[in-house]
Amino acid sequence: MTVLFEAAFERTLDRLCTRLSGGSRSGHLVEAWTFDDARSRRACERRLKERGVSARLRSAYKPLLHFFLEEVERRDLTAVTVAYPVHPQAPANRFLLEAYPLGALLDGAEVAFHPRADGAFHYDVTLTFKDGRREEHRVAAPNRVHTDMAGETSVSPTGWLCLEPGGDGERLETEYERLFETAMTAVAGHPWTGGEPYFEELSIRVDFPAADEPLGFADEVVSLREALHEDFYFSLLEVFQRRSGRPLGDRGLKPGQIAPDIVRSDGPVRVRVELRPLSRSAIPGCEEPLDRASAPIGEAAIRAALERIGGEPFEADTRSGRRVLARHVRGSDAPVMISGGQHANETTGVVGALRAASRLAQRPGAHFTVSPLENPDGYALHHRLRADNPRHMHHAARYTALGDDLEYRNPAEAGADLNEKAIRLEAERRSGARLHLNLHGYPSHEWTRPLSGYVPRNFAMWTLPKGFFLVMRHHAGWETAAERLLDRVTAHLGTIPGLAARNAEQITLYETHAGETGFRVINGFPCLSSLDERSTVPVTMITEYPDETIYGDAFIQGHTAQMATVLAAYAAWQEIAAV
Repeated sequence: MTVLFEAAFERTLDRLCTRLSGGSRSGHLVEAWTFDDARSRRACERRLKERGVSARLRSAYKPLLHFFLEEVERRDLTAVTVAYPVHPQAPANRFLLEAYPLGALLDGAEVAFHPRADGAFHYDVTLTFKDGRREEHRVAAPNRVHTDMAGETSVSPTGWLCLEPGGDGERLETEYERLFETAMTAVAGHPWTGGEPYFEELSIRVDFPAADEPLGFADEVVSLREALHEDFYFSLLEVFQRRSGRPLGDRGLKPGQIAPDIVRSDGPVRVRVELRPLSRSAIPGCEEPLDRASAPIGEAAIRAALERIGGEPFEADTRSGRRVLARHVRGSDAPVMISGGQHANETTGVVGALRAASRLAQRPGAHFTVSPLENPDGYALHHRLRADNPRHMHHAARYTALGDDLEYRNPAEAGADLNEKAIRLEAERRSGARLHLNLHGYPSHEWTRPLSGYVPRNFAMWTLPKGFFLVMRHHAGWETAAERLLDRVTAHLGTIPGLAARNAEQITLYETHAGETGFRVINGFPCLSSLDERSTVPVTMITEYPDETIYGDAFIQGHTAQMATVLAAYAAWQEIAAV
């Protein structure tokens, strides 16, 4: 192992206690905004009070949401109006997104959000209470305009300190910001040699004392540690995209496996960046029967399910030496390819693919291929990261151990070293399928990058959950078949108890905090359909279930919906392909 950077950082709350205790602050309130959980901020306020200092310590992350969580008696509200800033160097809905999921937490009150004409970093809030009282509040949202690690201009939340009542205050660089900046600078400045990939695993271990704070609504949680994982991972991808001369967001980049592990601690704030060899250990997981699997399943369960499905086995290898397993069941039907786990932190598709294939294998004449886990290296990393943070999205597990999205791996660039991509090419060669059912998921709660502009660059449409939806990609001349398939599948999904209602709830909240979805709704389900000829298979249906971080009954509902989609699409395709 090679250590690239290691450091410990004094907590901002401790620095504040030292600084504010040194002089007379009696008679007025000191205000500060930091990246700390509520328990830590309240404890610091008590310490300061014991030293004669009156202080209010607020959250620099999602300050409007925390204002309502910590300073407003929400049960007494009848109406809330929020005027949010629109900054010229940020997306127009940036500060509306930052208020999420406030619209759901004020259930029972009439809530209205309006853009302000200026970009000043505060919200204007009007509260109307059941007893007729009306209050006006200016809620500060400290931000800074800066050049981020990708060389782009970002408007990002930051720490802030106001020593005088009514004063403007000054930026307070927190340890949360400093550890990110220094670790990122160390990686960017390292003398990397050669071309892609630059390493096997780039490990970023952070010990940070912040508890996750569930919001009591759906799967939503305030997690400073999860947000730091996301910012480290995607910022590092951007650093290596720049180094390789690729455009930002290029999914073909192969830097190696980037693994931020942000762990809660009660001790010092620490960060350690080091190069490690790839993990090659077996992947354990849930051992319940597939139809009752309440969590991601393991390697043994996948292998056993494939054995029961039968057919002809075929496989591909990965960078670490793990195997991508698949089966080909031959029959007289129009063939269909089924895959899951391309993005390995999207886990309901793995179970859904196996459950659907198990049903299809009992159908006379069935003809399909199934590769339930296309990215086992990412899946192994996902299992490892979930040990400490099971409720985090862990997008570092999204791509392969080469660091790329396998769908974007170009055979012309890769030569004979196709690795995971080879499983799709072989499935198509064997079956001749003209339909690919590609099972995916996306975050079941908010996804942010607070230190790089808040909204995930190149993934803005994915920052909030918006129900179970379908993405259709088709070649020229296949539009009619694609439309018929969408109609048949969505009509069937509408018969699944509770699915359409859950969709409607998420879409309503999405529209409150982000605006229009941009989807076309077919039989009550959002769909995106486009001409896209990247794949050699002429019709690809992609499922998108909000599954990252769900467990228990919610996980079962997720893989049941995935299975139902496959079965409905397979049955419809038999009629469509015959035309």
